[in-house]
Amino acid sequence: MFADNVLIVTIVAAFLIAVLIGPLFIPFLRRLKFGQAIREEGPQSHKKKAGTPTMGGTIILLALIFTVLKFANSSVEVTFLLLVTLGYGLIGFLDDFIKIRKKHNLGLTAKQKFAGQILLGIAAYALLIVMGHDTSLHLPGTPWKLELGYFYFPFLLFLLVGTTNAVNLTDGLDGLLAGTGAIAFGAYAIIAWFGQNYDTAIFSAAVVGGVLGFLVFNAHPARVFMGDTGSLALGGALAGIAIMTKTELLLAIIGGVFVVETLSVILQVVSFKTRGKRIFRMSPLHHHFELTGWSEWRVVVTFWLVGIFFAGLGVYLEVVTIK
Repeated sequence: MFADNVLIVTIVAAFLIAVLIGPLFIPFLRRLKFGQAIREEGPQSHKKKAGTPTMGGTIILLALIFTVLKFANSSVEVTFLLLVTLGYGLIGFLDDFIKIRKKHNLGLTAKQKFAGQILLGIAAYALLIVMGHDTSLHLPGTPWKLELGYFYFPFLLFLLVGTTNAVNLTDGLDGLLAGTGAIAFGAYAIIAWFGQNYDTAIFSAAVVGGVLGFLVFNAHPARVFMGDTGSLALGGALAGIAIMTKTELLLAIIGGVFVVETLSVILQVVSFKTRGKRIFRMSPLHHHFELTGWSEWRVVVTFWLVGIFFAGLGVYLEVVTIK
């Protein structure tokens, strides 16, 4: 009976741990004066959020670690997932800490952050070699695959760095990333379970529970922000799970919200530099809708619904059409 319900048990356990840790950890962050600095170029309505405790992603990571150690096996797959999750979370932690010390919204430089992400990607690739990992890419919704061989290495770096930064860009409104993240990881828990990648499924479920527990404190009006500690860790975890389930290309569908957010930034920059005109009132895209008059909660819920659509499509393509 437990084996049949292990994903639900894992989600509930991680959720409860996060909910219990939150009331203890948030006042601790306040005492340390670990408040969020708001970027000057952001929406003016966000100024009132200045000083809200950040680095709350630590709550998610603690819930994840305790739950995974309890319910998952000590496998090389779990080791890989913890490496990319905690590794990118550490980069985010350093970024957050520097911002807090400087009392400014600039932490690690872009070069420093990129170098750290690349080095961690190399370490991840080395572990995959030891694991004898499949270097082919499976085309979503089909039985076909494309063998990359040595070209899998640059693809892996692109996947890890791209995903972590795309997820990071989405963390701009109360509950936005927590909700869309829970949806995406929930989809992967289903895919991993049906693919008999049980440890990866449990890991995914633990993230879902931890993120939902964090959402209790992060829903509008947020009492705590996850910071780069949380957003980069979630990006690393999402990419890592896609790698373990051999659904690297499917990630672009399941994480459709993150892709759209990233594209909005790219299009905005390219348009402004080439034509001197902006496509959106502000990027990432969630800020555009804010500035058109949507309430923050309306934007967040709309993005959640879009996330559910993309996640459902991804599960359908992987589980229904293939399995």
